[in-house]
Order: sequence, then C-alpha cells, then structure tokens
Amino acid sequence: MRRQLFHKPVRLNQYLLLRRYASTSSVVTELNSRGLVAQTTSQNLEKICNEQPITVYCGVDPSARSLHIGNLLPLITLLHFGIRGHKPIALIGGATGSIGDPGGRATERRLLSQEELAVNEEGITRQVNRFFKTATAYAEDRCPQSTSEVQSPTVVNNITWFREMGMLEFLRTVGKHAKVNTMLSRDSVSSRLNASQGISFTEFTYQLLQAHDFYTLNKEYGCRLQIGGSDQWGNIVAGIDMIQRRRAAANSSEATDQVEDTKAEDDIFGLTIPLLTTPSGEKFGKSAGNAVWLDSELTSVYDFYQYFIRQPDTMVRQLLKMFTLLPQEKIDATMTEHEADSSKRVAQRTLAREVTELVHGKDAVRQAEAVTSVLFDSDVGHLASEDVVAAFAKDPRLVRLSSREEGIGVPLTKLLAKNGRVKSRSEAERVLKTGGLYLNSSRITDPKRILTDEDLVGNDKKMAVVRMGSDNHTVIVLP
Repeated sequence: MRRQLFHKPVRLNQYLLLRRYASTSSVVTELNSRGLVAQTTSQNLEKICNEQPITVYCGVDPSARSLHIGNLLPLITLLHFGIRGHKPIALIGGATGSIGDPGGRATERRLLSQEELAVNEEGITRQVNRFFKTATAYAEDRCPQSTSEVQSPTVVNNITWFREMGMLEFLRTVGKHAKVNTMLSRDSVSSRLNASQGISFTEFTYQLLQAHDFYTLNKEYGCRLQIGGSDQWGNIVAGIDMIQRRRAAANSSEATDQVEDTKAEDDIFGLTIPLLTTPSGEKFGKSAGNAVWLDSELTSVYDFYQYFIRQPDTMVRQLLKMFTLLPQEKIDATMTEHEADSSKRVAQRTLAREVTELVHGKDAVRQAEAVTSVLFDSDVGHLASEDVVAAFAKDPRLVRLSSREEGIGVPLTKLLAKNGRVKSRSEAERVLKTGGLYLNSSRITDPKRILTDEDLVGNDKKMAVVRMGSDNHTVIVLP
C-alpha cells in the first residue's frame, strides 16, 4: 500500500486544449517547436509520451518568498504536460532549499534561517497552487469547447521524507549508491572546485538530495520524467543514475558495492529547458538588475505587464512561443501585424496580455492596461475611476481624496506637496518653471493654476493625471 508521504493534491479543473490555442501534436514535439527543450536524456521520451500518460515533475526551492519570471518556463512546461493528459507533480524543496543549489553560482549561497524557510515555503506553495489554477482558467478560456478532463497537479514538499531521515540512514540508503568521482565531474561542482572560494560539503551533497527526490517520486508515484532548467542537467542525471543503481541493488543477490555500472531499462527520463538571456547577455527576468517577481506585492501587476511590453523586437517572437499557449499560426499572424508598424508594439502588447493573464488572471490584465492608459495615453475618457483605483492599489502614485473640496480649487503645486508627491510646493514650482509639469497631457505654466471640474477625466469625470518630467505621474481621484 502506498505510504501517505505527500500533501493533499490540489484539485483543479484542467482541460485538454484543442487546435485553436494549442497544437494537437505530441507534447515533446510541441515543446521542441516552442524552443522549450535544451536536452533530453533519451530519444525514446517522445515515443513513451505518445504511448501513454506519464508522471512528470519539476521542483522549485523556496530560496525567496516568491517565484520570479525565471521560474515560469519550468512551470509552463509542466502545464504543457498536464493539458495533454500527463500527470504533473510540483515539488516544493523545503529540504533542498535549506541546503542551497550550487548550480549556476560562483559563490556559496547564504543559508536561510528556519523562520525564513517557513515563510518562503508557505509563499511558494501558495503561488504554485495559484499559478496552476490561473493557468487552467487561461487555457479553458481559449478553448471553451474542450471537455476532456486530465489529472490535476499534485503539490508535494520534500521535507516530508527528509524530515524523518537521519544522517546514518541517508548515508546507507543514498550515499552508498553515489560515486564520488561522478559527483565531482558535475558542472555545478567542478566549476566551483577551481574557484577561490571552493564548494562546501553542504552544497556538494545537494545533488544527492535532488537525486533522492526523483527516486522517491518514482517509487511512490511512478514518476518517470524530471524537468528543469539547463543548469539542472547534472542533478537530473544524478537522479536517473540513483534510481538505476538502487533498482539494480534491490534486484541483485550480490553486495551493493559490487553492483556494476550497467545500462538500466530506458524508462526514466530527464528534460531540460534552455537558459533564456537578453540580447545583452543578462538572465531573462531581471529589471534594472532586480528580479521580476510573480508576487504582486513585490512586483506590481503593472510593472509585470510593462516588463513584457519593453521586450525588444528581436526577442518577442521567441517569447510568444515560450511564454504563451498561442499556436504558431496565431503567433505568425501577430508578428505580421507587428512588422507592418512596429511602433504600435502589437506583438509586445499581445505578449504582455497573455503572460499577465496566465500568471495573474483576466482582471489583472484589465488593471494593467488601465494603468498603461492613464500613464501613457492622451485619451483616458473610456476609463472608470474605480478601475483606475483598483489598478493602482497600494501604488504611491495614486492620490485618493476624501472630498471634492480637497481637490477642486486647490493649486496643483499645493496638491502635490500636501499629498507627498513632492517635498514642497517650491519643488513643484521649479519643475513647472522648466516646462516639466503637465495636467492631462497639457503643459502647465501658471504656478497658481488650480484643479477645476473641467480638468476631471474618465467616463465618470472623477480623476486627473499630473505628470512631472517624463515619467513621474500622480493620479488624483475624487469621490
């Protein structure tokens, strides 16, 4: 009987996508066509996936309180498997996160406190659950006629099985099957051995913990495929090797240390996703050196949306393929329209809408576009003040007045100073004198200029937009 090691599965209503928004091709062919495959451990993976549903997992360590855009591609890849009838597992690395993955790093990670880990685990688990719920709605909306239900993702935490495992048990059951020379040859280790800081024993053993994860999921859930970023190749291969060795040891009448390296049956696989970089060589998902988070408390929905709006023409086709479920025909049509007049940024707007809806939902798209209209479009007459308030929630650029008397008849410079948008009226007046103060896109030259009823815009005539310089906006909303 299967041991109850795992958290209760997240119950979602997921459906297969039909031709309109996802190809009917096999999942591996689809992933290849979208540029989501860097390497696979076997050419037989596609054949196996075509023959029957398989269980597939990817893991994410709680190294921060939120996921970021860099985590999206593995989750989207897992989604592609789920919507084609395969059984996805999302693993939260409560145990591995306490160690720290050396992959892709030149220096040692800072060990997180137990309190930090607990906060991060809770946040990451909540985000993973929310992502698959929102992504399912995104898929359903694009193919409402589809009714073929598939297995819901299962969310597990590896602290469940590592919490009860002592050091001696770990060394006997896991360490016994690991070859040190092979561990030393992994890129994540060898690159650090030659560095001045070296690598600690803690990080050196990380690959064994991840290998044991794969072994446990294979044993308990029949998981046959692990996916991850290209920097996870060594850890994924270590997991396959661990499964093969422990199978061989269990089936052998000889002592474990006499088990030879043999090619086990080709039924355990790994798939890695390319490392995505910007034209300047920076990791994709950074904005001014900072991560673009999936948590709207850390990166606002507007800033998330704008990150994709700002992507260069040279990358936008690739991003549409990788980050959305749009079929190739739709992407081609979007790019054709975009190339006819790139100044309209049709492709970037499509990308921003799709990814924002995928991660944050439909309402978030409407709010992000409302903010964009307020800040960048001269015509905001179609917007309702309540949508603008929702879009700018917790944004310091929003000034909500409790009465009309607080705004109407008050000099603009005083309004800005009183509500903390400038340090003083004199600062606002200096901006005005240099020609940098605007009200609803019209330059203000009179330092005594007051806000009037005629200045209010929007379909309910309750707001005004003040801009200082090129991008310092204040949205004033009256009751």
